[in-house]
Amino acid sequence: MSKIVELFAYPVARTQLDWHNIIERQFCPYTQKKCFKVRKSDPNVSIGTCIVEYGKDSEDIIICPHRLLQNNQIFFDCLHLLTLHQPGNELHIVPEVSIPGGSVDYFLVSTDNNRKVKDFVGIELQTIDTTGTVWPEREMVLYDKGLIPTKPAIGKTFGMNWKMTAKTILIQLHHKIQTFQSINKYLVLVVQNPLLEYIKREFSFSHISSEARLGDPMHFHSYSYLKDNELYKIKFQHRYSTDSAGIATLLGLNANANIELKEITAILESKISDSTILPLGR
Repeated sequence: MSKIVELFAYPVARTQLDWHNIIERQFCPYTQKKCFKVRKSDPNVSIGTCIVEYGKDSEDIIICPHRLLQNNQIFFDCLHLLTLHQPGNELHIVPEVSIPGGSVDYFLVSTDNNRKVKDFVGIELQTIDTTGTVWPEREMVLYDKGLIPTKPAIGKTFGMNWKMTAKTILIQLHHKIQTFQSINKYLVLVVQNPLLEYIKREFSFSHISSEARLGDPMHFHSYSYLKDNELYKIKFQHRYSTDSAGIATLLGLNANANIELKEITAILESKISDSTILPLGR
């Protein structure tokens, strides 16, 4: 029995699906593109693993950040941070915007009718990085579905890189939050509950506000992963907030990053188009 829970966004437990077509297409419904997770030995083959079962309690762990995009829920859950948004404004999702300190995964942007930026929120997605390889487990799914003739050898295949994942994202946040705080805008980290619980256990988290405050520029949004009939969905669970000093307390680091508001605004306006408009979900 494979430890893969979802492959190309479909629960592997579902039998009444055209699995041959799913594997052939290698399509991610959340990005509307071919799955970006490809084999190093063969870049033409996407691995397609979204969620795996892991640990002694067999917990379902999201290992692909795009899986958090389901129904665009994470963007709607940030609408309250667009404090300058007005009825009638357009909402846009702009991916991969570079600022001092690195690239931000997404910006949720409010524009007027002329598509001039009125407000924005930066949104970072983080899921657990794996060690080893999930490929044998992925091949076991194909064997169970009758798509390959030979049963793969399953030994020690993959693990969860909790420490490096948590430390890396917190260092990145420390660099980026300086920029957002200096221009009075918000940055949101979106994670699955197990990763947030790890950060709370392993880092100094007691000073982080469990009552998310609009006065804080750094927000944490965590999600659970629930089964709904034969499908799975993410569900908003917790909110926390802090500022740049709070992130520094987590790590004991310093960073100097600053950028003028008009520079970020110009970058966003250059990327906004009909294709970036926030849809109601898919």
